[in-house]
Amino acid sequence: MESKDTVKLIVDALLEKKAHDVKVIDIQNITTLGDYFVICDGSNPNQLDAMCDEIEERLYKAGVTIKHREGHANTGWILLDYYAIIVHIFSEEARAFYGLENIWRDGTFVNPADL
Repeated sequence: MESKDTVKLIVDALLEKKAHDVKVIDIQNITTLGDYFVICDGSNPNQLDAMCDEIEERLYKAGVTIKHREGHANTGWILLDYYAIIVHIFSEEARAFYGLENIWRDGTFVNPADL
């Protein structure tokens, strides 16, 4: 499965669970870490867990293997590493604190609706 197709599955899963302010950043031209970052936030730990579970289930069914999972909803940050795609699921407070969109502003922001 192509990275862009996987990102589409991730974005659809996040939107299904009412993720806030979903951002997709194409990082292929600025780092070797991967192809895309997907960043979003949610209102509470239960929503963060639901978003994470939905992504994991959809990608598992599509045959996409997870490389690494880190964090927990109660800490305000869950990271899902799917090799070429890294998903950051934040609480609203943690997202504001870490400011990943600013750190990776040299990447190309992709409109999720265009996937």
